[in-house]
Amino acid sequence: MRSSLLVASSLLPFFLLTQAHAQAAREKTFDEIVNAPLVLKKAGTDKVKVTTDLRYTQADDPNLLMDVYAPPGLGSAERRPVVLFVHGGAGSASRPKDWGIYKGWGRLAAASGFIGVTFTHRLGFPNPFLENSAADVAAALDYVRKNAATLNADPDRICLAAYSAGGPLLTLGYDEKRPYVRCLVAVYAFLDVQQSSLHREHETLAQVKQFSMIEHLGEKRARQIPMFVARAGLDAIPTMNDSIDRFIARAIRENANVIVMNHPAGVHGFDNQNDDDRSREIMDAMLSFLRRHLQL
Repeated sequence: MRSSLLVASSLLPFFLLTQAHAQAAREKTFDEIVNAPLVLKKAGTDKVKVTTDLRYTQADDPNLLMDVYAPPGLGSAERRPVVLFVHGGAGSASRPKDWGIYKGWGRLAAASGFIGVTFTHRLGFPNPFLENSAADVAAALDYVRKNAATLNADPDRICLAAYSAGGPLLTLGYDEKRPYVRCLVAVYAFLDVQQSSLHREHETLAQVKQFSMIEHLGEKRARQIPMFVARAGLDAIPTMNDSIDRFIARAIRENANVIVMNHPAGVHGFDNQNDDDRSREIMDAMLSFLRRHLQL
């Protein structure tokens, strides 16, 4: 991580804070930041069933593993909707599924009645490897659907929830061939990477356009699929809020099915960095959105 935080890391700056928050966080390490607990607490998160380190793809990378979080006491025939959590650009070697923030989201989803799925994919830094990471997300979707019976999962009720640099991977949900992806969630996530020098340096122009959510908003499914966007008002990652704001403006022009919630004082990673009522309000609203559109 770079900039405000004194963290020696080559990872993408997943949790850059504003100068004011950086001063308070001066002694935090990278591990302390990504492993901080979620600020929304829910009863039963300690009782969920967790299945770890499932090999969901044949790609040649030992870190591409999946964890599945399920509500306790499900019968063998019970099927629950799935929330597939897509992390940002950290590189597979850092195994983001093992970070506290994603363990927290997996447990929170399961305690709320869903099957929570966290997994490590190849989205990297400085090379994003968009095609490789998109293949990993597709493989994760296929794995959950093919193994739905053993995972207590409903293969036809899935949400993709992406964070930070994982936003471009939500484009998989715009594919007409994936009607089982019922809704999308973007949490402080890039929704247009065409302005990103990092992506332009490592990806073709066609790939950068393909993985920019904003470029699909004229398509029928992109207008119709329900989408929840959470914005951090004090996000310090360059061009992040610019990409979100332009997406929102275009989505409104296209009359897309989108809900937007802004955290005026929120930093990147407000779900485990801003311990305040607005963070909890947004997280609660996200869970309500999931219940509604996954029919839980």
